[in-house]
Amino acid sequence: MAKQIKIAQAFEPKKIRHFTIQTLNKIGAWAFIFGLILAMVAGFWPLGPAMISTLIVLGLLVGFLNIETHQANNFLFTTLVLVLISSLGGNLLGQITLIGATLNSIFSAIVTFVIPAAIIVALKSVYTLAKEDA
Repeated sequence: MAKQIKIAQAFEPKKIRHFTIQTLNKIGAWAFIFGLILAMVAGFWPLGPAMISTLIVLGLLVGFLNIETHQANNFLFTTLVLVLISSLGGNLLGQITLIGATLNSIFSAIVTFVIPAAIIVALKSVYTLAKEDA
C-alpha cells in the first residue's frame, strides 16, 4: 500500500522553500552553462546588441541565483583573474594571423557575460557587510 501524505504536509512552507531554492539553483547553473557556451559561440561573429543583451541578462541571472555569500570572495577573485587574463590574453592572441580576431572576440564575449555577475555579487557582498555592521 502506498504511503499517503496529507495535503497539509505536502505544502509546508519549509518544503516549498526548499523546492524553490533547489529550482533557482538549477536555473542559475543552466544559465551559467548556457551563457558560457553562448559566449564562446558568439565570439565567431561580431557581437550585436541582441547578443550583448542576452549575455548580460544571463550574467545577471548567474550573479543573483548561483553565488551565495560564502562563495562571494572566491567568485570575485576568480572573476578578476578571468577579466585580466581575457583582456591581456585577448589582445595578445588577437595578433595571431588566422584566428586572432576570433579569439579576441571570444574573450570579449566571455567578459561581457561574467562582468554583470561580478557586479551583482559585489553589491550583494557590500550589502551583507553593511547589514552585519548595522
